[in-house]
Amino acid sequence: MSATAWIVLGLVAVLAVWAVTVYNRLVQLRNRIANAFGQIDVQLKRRHDLVPNLVEVAKGYLSHEAATLEAVIKARGQAQGAAAAVRAEPGSANAMGALAAAEGVLGSSLGRLMVVAEAYPELKADATMQSLSEELTSTENRLGFARQAYNDQALEFNDAAAQFPDVVVARLLGFPTVPMLESTRSDEERAAPQVRFGTNDAT
Repeated sequence: MSATAWIVLGLVAVLAVWAVTVYNRLVQLRNRIANAFGQIDVQLKRRHDLVPNLVEVAKGYLSHEAATLEAVIKARGQAQGAAAAVRAEPGSANAMGALAAAEGVLGSSLGRLMVVAEAYPELKADATMQSLSEELTSTENRLGFARQAYNDQALEFNDAAAQFPDVVVARLLGFPTVPMLESTRSDEERAAPQVRFGTNDAT
């Protein structure tokens, strides 16, 4: 075998080792993203589980606010469906966008419910409502941290997959850009008072 052939074989071997190394790193980063979304999913499920209890307690006091309560339940159902779609297809930008939109609607409807509930002293004083409100606040805080952790992992992956020459492997072997998960809180929800039942006042 000629020297040229050996050189060519050597270059092919080096390229193969490099490609395998890049592929393995991208797989590892993608798995970290999946794990980070798993943490978000835990908090979303917790949030979704709290909603029916919150509505059930409020229903006893807000007899004239049926539309508000129905909006919360409807938004919860849509958010659950969107979360299930992301679990089925975690790399889908469309599924992730739909989840952010659905959670934004749920957050807005919950914000409206809390604002309405503020006008009912008996409901504000209800021990169960206070407890659920505190749990919901805690869940929202955890969700925010989990979302940030997910975005950090997505950014690391996207940076790695976009840098030359690794981008060649990423494109050839099917590693598309991973969408960032934006805040699930809408502009309307951010502007709404943040109600804390009990000793705290609305801010």
